[in-house]
Amino acid sequence: MELKLTQIVPVMLIFGIFTLALIASGIAFYEETRTFAAFALGDRRLNAFTAALSAEASDMSGWLFLGLPGAVYAAGVGATWIAVGLVIGTYLNWRFVAPRLRAYTQLANNSVTLSAYLEERFEDDSRVLRTVSAAVTIVFSTIYVASGLAAGGMLVGQLFGTGFTFGLTVFAAVMVTYSALGGFRAVSTSHSVQGTLMVLAAFALPVIGIWQLGGLGPLLNALTSKAPSVLDMSARTSFADGQWGAGKPLGAVAAISMLAWGLGYFGQPHILARFMGISSTHDIPAARRTGVSWLIIALTGAVLIGLIGIAQLQHPLGKPELVYIALSTQLSDPWITGVLLVAVLAAIKSTADSQLLVSATSLADDFVRAFLYRRASDAALVWIARGSVIGVALVAYAIALCSGDAVLDIVAYAWAGFGSAFGPVLLLSLYWPRMTKAGALTGMVAGALTVALWKHIDPLLGPLRTGLYAMVPGVLAATAAALLFGAFVGHPPLRTWAGPQPTGGRADKSIFGTATARWLPRAEGAHGKHRKR
Repeated sequence: MELKLTQIVPVMLIFGIFTLALIASGIAFYEETRTFAAFALGDRRLNAFTAALSAEASDMSGWLFLGLPGAVYAAGVGATWIAVGLVIGTYLNWRFVAPRLRAYTQLANNSVTLSAYLEERFEDDSRVLRTVSAAVTIVFSTIYVASGLAAGGMLVGQLFGTGFTFGLTVFAAVMVTYSALGGFRAVSTSHSVQGTLMVLAAFALPVIGIWQLGGLGPLLNALTSKAPSVLDMSARTSFADGQWGAGKPLGAVAAISMLAWGLGYFGQPHILARFMGISSTHDIPAARRTGVSWLIIALTGAVLIGLIGIAQLQHPLGKPELVYIALSTQLSDPWITGVLLVAVLAAIKSTADSQLLVSATSLADDFVRAFLYRRASDAALVWIARGSVIGVALVAYAIALCSGDAVLDIVAYAWAGFGSAFGPVLLLSLYWPRMTKAGALTGMVAGALTVALWKHIDPLLGPLRTGLYAMVPGVLAATAAALLFGAFVGHPPLRTWAGPQPTGGRADKSIFGTATARWLPRAEGAHGKHRKR
């Protein structure tokens, strides 16, 4: 779906300004990335607003403007159960994971990656936990980056008629430039701008569409006349050959599978990094309110876009995921069209650059520094991290170039893989003091393997086949394995947690009253001495 001739110049100009602004953010924060902690987590200086928008913008990706509106366009509001699950998961993640993770990672030798935190939390001298978790992070994050590059390349190539390869190359070059230059601060700060643009677009396009239709009444009338079942959350409308058919009952399994997407939040490294980088646990309640409000507005807008597409587009779409672009390009003002389309690129880029930075940071910290260059200076580590950004991006570029849109199909498994491998283990590490290294390792492996093999396991169940999204059995298997091995295999760490981390020189009362955060050594027991730090 190429742009009209009158739209090309405005869209290109807006896209050019957007691109230059991203590169400028990398240059602006270049001088602030002299240490590895600054490059990886911005020295934990994100304010509440930036942390909230960065977390949500990096979460949503192009799915906000392509996937969700397309699902609603094809299946009706029965497809919105996934949005309900995401809102619940986001709130719970901010409420229960963010405060403790922010506190624990700083105390755990100022860990800047999830893998380093797990090694410190469970005092793993063998470094098996760090190696396994880092490998999972790098592999799945690189796939995510490849998916983002593929989506960006296809969108740029389709809009401007330049072809996939050229669009992919431009998209990748811009993202690598500002990510390598400015690190975490540049990426997160750009997200505050991109997140604002995304939520405005998700709000503006439905308002314009409803206004063009004459109000909510005409919208509902048009939907009822075309496909009455699209407004039924308990049904899924059929869509084939450009026609909407009768709705079929959604079923409990489908609803649970969609809601289960919210479970993935507890194990997504690129979102958890925003919790680790916020300036203080005092800022988390404000960030939570901002982030959840942003998400509700954005998801509501995306759902309305799918419904407006059904009512307003004269010719049904062969590809439902293009409904946002179709509505944007039919607007009379090319400048508004330009802003709305750049919002899609911003959404795709905000997730891809987060995954790129997480993968590169893990490669530099969890492999290069941990095993190859243990005495590396901060300055050397920063340059290693910058080189890792380029290296990971090249691998992702090659995957995207060879696979095209096929790599997009892997994203659902990557989300489930992260959520199952890390989610239960992370929650138990934050809330169960007696959790052991054996529990963490088996939980992580069980979750990842269950997700990877579920599509082969489920059919073997015969009449008991569930059809569940792999996230559900993955989380259950990881939790069961972590609890079982954590309770009966190995010993708890020699140190325990005594409360929240006071930050900014203030007593933190936001989690456990007035307790002070610190690692407390246990009385030395039969299972050994304190490990040397």
